[in-house]
Amino acid sequence: MSPRKKAKRKSSMGFILVLVVLCFGFLTWWSWATKPYSSTGNPEKITIAPGTTAAKLAEELQERQLIRSALVFRYFARAEQSDFKLYVGDYQLAPTMSPSEMIKRLNVSSISLETNRVTIPEGYSTEQIIDLLVQKGMGSKEEYTKVVTEDEFPYPYLKDAPKGIHRLEGYLFPNTYDIALKTTPHAVIDLLLKQFGKEITPEVEKQLEIIKLSVSEWVTLASLIEKEAVTEEDRPLIASVIMNRLKIKMPLQIDATIQFLLGTPKPTLYYKDLEIPSPYNTYLNVGIPPGPIASPGHASLQALLYPAKTDFLYYVAKKDGSHVFSKTYAEHLNNIKLNQ
Repeated sequence: MSPRKKAKRKSSMGFILVLVVLCFGFLTWWSWATKPYSSTGNPEKITIAPGTTAAKLAEELQERQLIRSALVFRYFARAEQSDFKLYVGDYQLAPTMSPSEMIKRLNVSSISLETNRVTIPEGYSTEQIIDLLVQKGMGSKEEYTKVVTEDEFPYPYLKDAPKGIHRLEGYLFPNTYDIALKTTPHAVIDLLLKQFGKEITPEVEKQLEIIKLSVSEWVTLASLIEKEAVTEEDRPLIASVIMNRLKIKMPLQIDATIQFLLGTPKPTLYYKDLEIPSPYNTYLNVGIPPGPIASPGHASLQALLYPAKTDFLYYVAKKDGSHVFSKTYAEHLNNIKLNQ
């Protein structure tokens, strides 16, 4: 083979090698860019104003760290022709959604006119969620009660669930859902349970091992935080009080558990209420209640996983709903006087 042919062959092989490297690099980047921005994160409100294009929206989503690549989002939008189908309104988008999932949520053609947008607030009990779904025309109370108490769902986190109306308590995940009106009550409940399942990431499982809690205990304690906390800042602090008390085998003494066992919440609790015999009475019993008392949101679940590092054992609510924390009972009594 002549020197010229050898050089030409080497040049061709070099070009092919560069091409292969570039293709591999692109495929790796594409795989990364089309995935959800994060495995955790709360839904955020995105407002589509008149005249908004998919390109403008893509830039906003990338800036707000909801997607990894505006370019990829625009590609999916162009494939769906979403520039012509976006319609004005507020949407809930989360960093746990992939770009294609967001496009489907935003694309008017993918939303049936026979759907209901249902928002399940954080801290709702099973009974409150059922009432809300019934009000939205998604089925009857009798149907939902039967589904919640009797239907089978193939999720490992439900294996130790109690019997009765509180069987799924804590696992009907609070979020905003677009649900077809013809969806059966079983499918609606399954949708909420599947959404909770997304919270159990490998990172969460690892952290639960570190703090030595089961999924059931995690959700139960997070539900206490959800019912007690009003401000975001208080959540990890309340979590620290709970964990500190558990560590020294001190009763949790959380009023929200008393309200739960009463069934109908009272404006004011009395000492006689704190003496009601029940496994949910955290004044009479030491340790973790037998199950959740409400559906905790992502923030409360995370607060329990990563509580603030404090020596606090007490807290009392202030008039604005936030709490003041203390280490000793004497400090606690003084805080009660100051915030009456």
